[in-house]
Amino acid sequence: MSAGQKYIRLSTPDADLRPEDEPDGMATVAELMTPDPIVVDEGASLDEAVRLLEEHEISGLPVVDGDGVLVGVITQTDVVRARAVSHLWHRWPGLRVRHLMHSPALTADVSMTMEEAAQIMERAHVHLLVVVGEDQLSPIGVLSTTDLVRALARRPTDG
Repeated sequence: MSAGQKYIRLSTPDADLRPEDEPDGMATVAELMTPDPIVVDEGASLDEAVRLLEEHEISGLPVVDGDGVLVGVITQTDVVRARAVSHLWHRWPGLRVRHLMHSPALTADVSMTMEEAAQIMERAHVHLLVVVGEDQLSPIGVLSTTDLVRALARRPTDG
């Protein structure tokens, strides 16, 4: 990772595959992701992040800088952990999203298969991947474990 890089781009050797080329009809991230993600600015208060999570009934938010560039991710778990030590918050009145976010953010390509995305989530012990645009900087979607479970539920079963 180069100095100053704020995200990890995970791509696959088969990144040029089209959905119709996928083995066994495996769905791609592009087909499963939630597009146009709700994002939060790195300078936002934790209360603002909590409001967005609750209002939109989501488990995590891509964190962007003033230019809309992906710099991290903040999740419900991060907020709960921070609240567990809330007595420390009062000693740091300027606490912002950038202080609690995970950085770099794990990202995925739109052409990844569902299986590849699931493997990344499992290896990294995360429940959310940010899908970035062609510029590799702007979040264009999110893929959550909920999206993967929905896709699995729609698959035909063997019996």
